[in-house]
Amino acid sequence: MISDILKEGGLKVNSVSDGMEALEHLEKSKADLVVLDIVMPKMNGYEVCRQIKGNPKTQNVPVVMCSSKGEEFDRYWGMKQGADAYIAKPFEPTELIGTVKQLLRG
Repeated sequence: MISDILKEGGLKVNSVSDGMEALEHLEKSKADLVVLDIVMPKMNGYEVCRQIKGNPKTQNVPVVMCSSKGEEFDRYWGMKQGADAYIAKPFEPTELIGTVKQLLRG
């Protein structure tokens, strides 16, 4: 769903199925931005974000956490891991597209 929203917003999207695959993909090709869910197979979004931000090769890639975990603690913890933005589900497609485009301009 998130991929479709971003594509409809005119963005090029590469999708992966889990956290490990996300990190492998980032090692092989440059990404302008990463959107992560917190609950993912093999590695959660917090850990993926921490690894992205801890790697000199990817530390400047903006990360958007997008999750059904919408409590204040979840938002705080996501930002503490290095996320540049945190969007709680359910969200309006315009909120996601606006946040992504703002970070890409950043």
